[in-house]
Amino acid sequence: VILAVEKRVSSTLLEPSSIEKVMEIDEHLGCAVSGMTADARTMIEHARVAAQNHRFTYDEKLKVESVTQSVCDLALRFGEGAEGEESIMSRPFGVALLIAGVDENGSQLFHADPSGTFMKYQAKAIGSGSEGAQTELQKEYHKSMTLQEAETLALSVLKSVMEEKLNKTNVQIASVTPEQRFRIYTEEELQEIINRL
Repeated sequence: VILAVEKRVSSTLLEPSSIEKVMEIDEHLGCAVSGMTADARTMIEHARVAAQNHRFTYDEKLKVESVTQSVCDLALRFGEGAEGEESIMSRPFGVALLIAGVDENGSQLFHADPSGTFMKYQAKAIGSGSEGAQTELQKEYHKSMTLQEAETLALSVLKSVMEEKLNKTNVQIASVTPEQRFRIYTEEELQEIINRL
């Protein structure tokens, strides 16, 4: 599974490496975020705790669907709280997540939206420009793609919807594979893929 994101650098003074849009949940799980990064951190921290608790309790990796379910349960809990108690969260989360992972069911990709709804996809685009990106994915994606083809497709889709010129500092790619697990690509690896476009 490939996760690819645009890192919007809003100021020339901003250090591009400080923008985190792709994060690791566990060695076999990764996540791409669109929306409020602070909310994403809360949800990803919750997912990490769920994954670690499952590993310590059952000595097995948490399934991709289970971690997505756990995150969506948290998204549904705003406004809750017993009478006289503070509510846990006063507003819904303002973030959409793409959760990718590999488990006994193979490579999987789930989309979790701010409402707490989640669905399984073969390819999915979220965030600004997602309509155009999704249309392009529907045209170009096929199940028998190699990892290299998927990397190229992900960046070519980003290139077509990004306002700025695509380069190694304003995009981020990660992959989740059975062999190498979750890993974020280096700038050198990104440049190699950009050269293939």
